[in-house]
Amino acid sequence: CMSLLENLFQCWSDGPPHSVQSLYPMELMPKAETKLYTQRWIMLLLFSFCSTSNALMWLQYGIISNIFMRFYSVDALAINWLSMIFMLTYVPLIVPGMWLMDVRGLREAMLIGAAFNCVGSWVKLGGVEPDLFPVAFFGQFVCSVAMVFILGVPPRLASLWFGEREVSTACSIGVLGNQLGIAIGFLVPPILVPNVEDLDELAGHIRVMFYITAGVATFLFILVIIVFQERPDIPPTQAQAAARLIPAESYSYTSSILCLLRNRPFILLIISYGLNVGCFYAVSTLLNQMIIKHYPGEEVNAGRIGLTIVIAGMVGSLICGIWLDRTKSYKQTTLAVYVMSLVGMLVYAFTLSLGHLWVVFITAGALGFFMTGYLPLGFEFAVELTYPESEGTSSGLLNCSAQVFGIIFTICQGKIIEHFGTLAGNLFLCAFLLIGTILTGFIRSDLLQIFTLNKNINASL
Repeated sequence: CMSLLENLFQCWSDGPPHSVQSLYPMELMPKAETKLYTQRWIMLLLFSFCSTSNALMWLQYGIISNIFMRFYSVDALAINWLSMIFMLTYVPLIVPGMWLMDVRGLREAMLIGAAFNCVGSWVKLGGVEPDLFPVAFFGQFVCSVAMVFILGVPPRLASLWFGEREVSTACSIGVLGNQLGIAIGFLVPPILVPNVEDLDELAGHIRVMFYITAGVATFLFILVIIVFQERPDIPPTQAQAAARLIPAESYSYTSSILCLLRNRPFILLIISYGLNVGCFYAVSTLLNQMIIKHYPGEEVNAGRIGLTIVIAGMVGSLICGIWLDRTKSYKQTTLAVYVMSLVGMLVYAFTLSLGHLWVVFITAGALGFFMTGYLPLGFEFAVELTYPESEGTSSGLLNCSAQVFGIIFTICQGKIIEHFGTLAGNLFLCAFLLIGTILTGFIRSDLLQIFTLNKNINASL
């Protein structure tokens, strides 16, 4: 036993394996057959496209909020709620959503998510009349239910289908799907829905946009039914092979959640993740209002600035995923990216009102590279802190925190911008990013990983 412990901790000193998955099963039990299937990329891409479609639904109204305010004769807060309903719905539904993914499986979660996304897109099409704002709101609500079953999928799908050295990269690509949808949501609506005076003509442009999104959502739903699989026949890693040996009846969903909520480093990550991603949600929702305030008539460029934020973030997400797969430096990378998110937000806040759009494009891109690049880092860091608990449960709790802070920040920043200007609103977010940076610095990942390793060794011995 002592020889085994010495060997394990010698390996640990050379660099901790991802969630102890690549070390623990191989040392303590015979190796099982593993295999990487080419279909893993099909599953990942199909999920990514579904996530893209759902994220596009989120921003269809907000990025051209001034146009929809005039079309429905409502105020800015009402249009903001068309985005915030996604965040509000997530909070009460995340527990049943996590339960379904853990107990019923990934395929059922994907089917339900794609179905709600499809139905919601057609309901929104039925609300394209100036007096049918409640129908549009209900359509957004239906699409927001889909997000509950889609947003937390990347770490779960990555662990079920991908090898030990691919997990972080696969998770990053899964998150990229959501970011691609946000990018399209920033770019396409201002192009398809110009700010014309005639309401009938405007309604025609809106219908074209909604017909396109509804058609894509329907096509993806059909593909999920036909193509998407729960998991490969042969597991991709020794950790997954060991997980399949655990009887389903021995898993307690309630105990898993309680265990996570007693995990102090994970609680710190929940709060810090919520602060960072909540700031991103607020900036995305209010971007049109901030740009129009300083650059009137620039709806299209507001969308392009949002696109710049997300594309830069997609690059950041991919780089961070590859970096994690190679280095496994979760704490250090997460803290560094968090600090740069704060710096990027400060620079963006002080340059937004300079009167030069090209400066805003540059600073917004820098902000997006780090703030959006943080998203997969949070997922992977959570898996590292909470192994062997379910990836779907940990990611669900992270996303729940992000939605709560997203609602709070969007409402508060919107009111601050209205009364005190954009600089005050952005500095409000900077203050919370500073708090999140400090909390991230207090996360003791190394001690928790050693504790988990010891617990697993003792249980096996």
